Amino acid sequence: MVLPTQILERLDALGVLASDIEERFIRGSGPGGQKINKTASTVCLVHRPTGVEVRCQRERSQAANRELAWAELCEKLETRLRAAENERRQAREKQRRQTRKRSGRQKAISVAGKRHRAGIKAGRQRPAE
Repeated sequence: MVLPTQILERLDALGVLASDIEERFIRGSGPGGQKINKTASTVCLVHRPTGVEVRCQRERSQAANRELAWAELCEKLETRLRAAENERRQAREKQRRQTRKRSGRQKAISVAGKRHRAGIKAGRQRPAE
């Protein structure tokens, strides 16, 4: 079976090979009686490197379920990639915030607070006799 070009483009953009994905067709479950018990219309896709799994049995047609499953798998992999990028960006920003130099105003406020505190502590000393 050939995949639609839109799905192949999305997989290429993610850097995922179609050969890394295991595709199985299994019998569905739930209501439907004899029809659901005889046909293997449920599509199960597993991306082996990440372990992401998708099952689709929304439609009666195997072909329709197959397209929906591939689209859903692409969405899951894109979400996973976006989350990893966001996590890296946040770590980089946190490091930048921690190591940046204080502005002149921040430094002046800090020094003023320390001088004030020193004055309070100086007032606690015993009077000179």
